[in-house]
Amino acid sequence: MRLYRAFATVGGLSMVSRVFGFLRDILIAAVLGTGMIADAFVVAFRMPNLFRRLFAEGAFNAAFVPLFAKRLETGGKDAARVFAEEALAGLFAVLLVVTAIAQIAMPWLVLGLAPGFASEPEKLDLATALTRIAFPYLLCMSLVALLSGLLNSLHRYIAAAAAPIVLNVVLVAVMLFAHWRGYHNDPIAGHLLVWGVFAAGLLQLAMLWIAAKRAGFALRLRLPRMTEGVRRLVALGIPGLIAGGITQINIVVGTIIASLEASAVSYLYYADRLYQLPLGIVGVAIGVVLLPDLSRHLGAGDREAAMDSQNRSMELALLLTLPAAVALLVAAEPIIRVLFERGAFTPADTHATAWALAAFAIGLPAFVLIKVLQPGFFANEDTKTPMHYAGVNLVLNAAGSLVLFFAFKAAGFMPHVGIALATSLAAWINALLLWIALRQRGHFVTDQRLAKSLPLIALASLIMGAGVFGIGHVLEPWLRSGAGLVAQAIALAALVTFGVVLFASIILATGVMTPAQLKRKMRR
Repeated sequence: MRLYRAFATVGGLSMVSRVFGFLRDILIAAVLGTGMIADAFVVAFRMPNLFRRLFAEGAFNAAFVPLFAKRLETGGKDAARVFAEEALAGLFAVLLVVTAIAQIAMPWLVLGLAPGFASEPEKLDLATALTRIAFPYLLCMSLVALLSGLLNSLHRYIAAAAAPIVLNVVLVAVMLFAHWRGYHNDPIAGHLLVWGVFAAGLLQLAMLWIAAKRAGFALRLRLPRMTEGVRRLVALGIPGLIAGGITQINIVVGTIIASLEASAVSYLYYADRLYQLPLGIVGVAIGVVLLPDLSRHLGAGDREAAMDSQNRSMELALLLTLPAAVALLVAAEPIIRVLFERGAFTPADTHATAWALAAFAIGLPAFVLIKVLQPGFFANEDTKTPMHYAGVNLVLNAAGSLVLFFAFKAAGFMPHVGIALATSLAAWINALLLWIALRQRGHFVTDQRLAKSLPLIALASLIMGAGVFGIGHVLEPWLRSGAGLVAQAIALAALVTFGVVLFASIILATGVMTPAQLKRKMRR
C-alpha cells in the first residue's frame, strides 16, 4: 500500500502542476497564437527543457538513484551523503562548461534544432536571443534532478513532485502581465516568458535545496574528483541519458522536421502538452516511485517484492492510460477547442492541433509502459540494454517522421501529423522490446492478477471510447466553434464525466476492481 500512496502523492502533485501548465498554455496560445513568436519561444523553451527531462526523468533516475539507494542500504547516511556530494561536484562542473559553450554556439544550436528557421532570419534571431536567456534553466534543473533523486530514495516525494508547480505558476503570472499590458503577438511577450523560465529555475533549486537540508542531507560543494562512485555514475548515466530520455529526443527530432512547415512546431507543441498530462501524472509518477522502490527491494535481496511492485505498477499504469488514450483519440478536437481556441488561436489551428493530438494518443500507453519497464533494468544497474532499444526507437522515429512528413505533404494532408504518428509507432516498438528482454531474463513475470486484468481493461476502454464518440455527436451543437466558452466547457465536462462513469462501471462489473477496493483507493 505504501507504493500506491507514493504514486498518489507524486501523481496528485503532478496533476496540480499540469492544471497550472494548461492554464499557462491557454494563456500562451491566447497571447502568442501559432505564429513566429510562438515558434521562437517553443524552440527556446524546448532546448533547456529537453535537458531537464533527460536529467530529471532519464540519466539521474537511471544512474544516481540505484547507486545512492545501495549506499543508503549498505553504508548508511554518511556514505550516501559523500556519494551525493561527489555527484553534485562533477555535475555542476560539467554543466558550467556546457552552458558556457552553448551561449557561444547558440545560433548554430538553434539552427540544429529548427533548420527551417534559416529561411526566416527574423525568427531565427528571435529564437537565438530567447534561447540564450532560457538556457541557464538547464543548470538549475539538472541540480534539481540530483536533489529529487536523493529525496525520492528517502521516500520523500512531496518537494520534488511539487517543484514543477513553481515553473507553471511563474509563467502564468508572466502571461497575465503580458495580456494586461497588451503584448499580444509581440516579441516582448517572448522575452518575458524566457526570463520567467530562468527565474523559476532558481526558485525550484532553492526549494529542493531546503528540502534536502531538512531531510538531513545538507550537501557541500566539493572540488570535482573522478572517484570510484563517480566513474560508476558516468558509466551508468551516459546510456541512461539516451534510454530514459528517448521520448524527449524523439520530440526534438520532430521539432527539427516540423520547422520545415510554417506553424507545425506550434501545433506539435500544443498537442504534446495534452498527451503529456496522463504521461506526466501516471508514467512519470510511476517511474519516479518505482525505481527507488525496486532498487531498495533488490538491495535487500527481496525479489518477490520487486516482482509484485512491477506487476502492480503495470496494472495501474494501463488502468489509467488506456482509457485516457482512447478518450484523447476520439475527442481530440473538442478538447483542443475548449482549452486553446481563443485570441490568436484560430479554428484552423484547433483542427491542425487536434489531428496531431490524436496521432500522439495512439502511442500514449506505450510511452507510459516505457516508464514502467525501464526501472526493471535500471534497478539492476543495466542502462545499456534500454539504451540499445532507445537507439532503435530513435532511428525508427527519425526515418518514420521524414517518410510520413513528406508522404502526407505529397498527399495534400497535414504533414506534421505524420511526425506525431511516427513517434507513437516507434514508442510501441521500444516498449515491446523492453518487455521481451525483461521476460527473457526473468526480471518480469506476469502474475495471475495482471494477466486477468489487462484484457478486461482494454475491453472497457474500447466500450468507453465508443460511448464517448456517440455522446460527442449528441453534444456537438454545444462543442462547435462559436458556441461560447461556458457552453463548450459544460459540454466537455459532461463528455468527460460520462466517459469516466462508463469506464468505472465496466471495471467494477468485470471484477477488475471491487467496490471496496475502489473505495479504499479513493480514500487514500
